[in-house]
Amino acid sequence: MQYVNFGATGLQISRLGFGGIPIQRIDQPGTRELLIAAHKAGINYIDTARAYTVSEAWIGQSLEEAGLRDDFILATKCRALTKADMEAEIATSLKNLRTDHIELFQFHNPSLDGLKTILAPGGAMEALLEAKARGIVGHIGITAHLAAVFEAALDIPEIETIMFPYNIVEQQGRELIDRCAAAGKGFIDMKPLAGGAIEDGRLALRYVLSNPAVTVSIPGMATVEELNANVAGAANPAPLTPEEEAACQKVRDALGTQFCRRCNYTVKISFVFTTSIALLQMLFIFCTQSIISLALSSSVTFSFSAKSFTSRRKRS
Repeated sequence: MQYVNFGATGLQISRLGFGGIPIQRIDQPGTRELLIAAHKAGINYIDTARAYTVSEAWIGQSLEEAGLRDDFILATKCRALTKADMEAEIATSLKNLRTDHIELFQFHNPSLDGLKTILAPGGAMEALLEAKARGIVGHIGITAHLAAVFEAALDIPEIETIMFPYNIVEQQGRELIDRCAAAGKGFIDMKPLAGGAIEDGRLALRYVLSNPAVTVSIPGMATVEELNANVAGAANPAPLTPEEEAACQKVRDALGTQFCRRCNYTVKISFVFTTSIALLQMLFIFCTQSIISLALSSSVTFSFSAKSFTSRRKRS
């Protein structure tokens, strides 16, 4: 396992981190097994969030039971924008993670307007700075899905790390990643497998970690087999071979680069959901027409009122 400086934080971090989203699909004992295996593999960075339902709590309980809390750099995040809300979120994360300090606390994907609120008087930054002064929070970071937020964060001195999507097919942050490294901030790569769209996990991690400006990548994992595959993919951070470069291009040719890959589920699920609704609407119309025809043919009067329905899928 390769270890590097985590920006200017003074922390030494493994370049492969433990992404804490998928453990929501398993259970707490399974989480403990995974974290013990991650520790044995040399991983020392865990990513979780207040928004990941049971993730914080299962990670906290697992580390306590395994006696491994001090062997990991814990990073969490929340969507609080105000000082009061952030104070409450910090307290909840400390309780969930069963710890008296969190090495990295991040603003979770704020909009540009949200970032302004965070930095304004009474904003969430005040709470994190006070927590940092008390030793409850070690360092402050931000996660983003928009390049504009990433770019704005580069100029905020209090922010020490930035998380952003970067993978074989998602390249809109590449220049910003270089600027992040030049600014002395740690860069955390999310979605290295494009939310699962890239099937060759070894190639995906080879691509991401061959870029020295990437401090750490945090693929999600829910089984020991996935963990081992991720460790194998992160084993060689050398520049890509010509064969690997060609393989990456084949991935781009197959998947394209125009649709959202924040989580690859968006396009596929949107298509399935929209198609399903359309079919249901057609079925509804057919059934109502059949009922009316039957009623008329039977000389029965029906008073029928149908309200059309529409559906809008909320993106996350």
